[in-house]
Amino acid sequence: MFKGCTIKPPFFEIGPKSYLIGDEVLALALAADAASKKYDVDIIFTTPFTEIRRVKEATQRIHVFAPHMDAIRPGRGLADILPEAVVAAGAEGVMLNHCERPLPLAKLNETIKRADEVGLVTIVCADSCAEASAVAHLNPNIIVAEPSELIGTGKVSDMSYVEASTRSVKDVNPEIMVLQGAGIKCYDDVYRNIFAGCEATGTSSGIVALKTHEEREKMTFDMIRAVREAWDARHRK
Repeated sequence: MFKGCTIKPPFFEIGPKSYLIGDEVLALALAADAASKKYDVDIIFTTPFTEIRRVKEATQRIHVFAPHMDAIRPGRGLADILPEAVVAAGAEGVMLNHCERPLPLAKLNETIKRADEVGLVTIVCADSCAEASAVAHLNPNIIVAEPSELIGTGKVSDMSYVEASTRSVKDVNPEIMVLQGAGIKCYDDVYRNIFAGCEATGTSSGIVALKTHEEREKMTFDMIRAVREAWDARHRK
């Protein structure tokens, strides 16, 4: 895999954000771990900072990611997130440039380089096709292409955006994997994206905004099953 990345397509990303805390995060991570094993689908689990170590120690198959980090070095930085500390906590990678934590391009470039230095896999968010192309020039491992206005709405990207944004990345560097996100809420949304040619998709609110753990667990299994079934059907064509 590109730059030491052990994640392989098809894969899926789940981000609890601040919808869940404490034991709820761990319970979802365990469900994701079980679904990953059952369907042989890699899952990136972007956990809150406070749960990185506990989730990592309790799971076997999922890839535990931090939701952000700063490009600082050991020393001063009271409230900053030190890359070496993210690694020490057990994270395998880091998400950067989410619309809720955007970075200027120069700072994003610096932060990706720091992640490379400490051995963290990078998954970087991009809104437009132009931004996806610009981010691709920074050589992250994975780019999340998702229009920010659709995040959390339950409305998925249309196929023209999916195709154009993927092409914007692959034209720069075909080794960068592309995750098509935004508005993923059910089995059918996942199946549609993967069958259409995506390497990955993912969700936050589509799973974590459900009211009970049982509902979240069922949706996790449904979505990961959709990844596997769509990928297999696509490769039988």
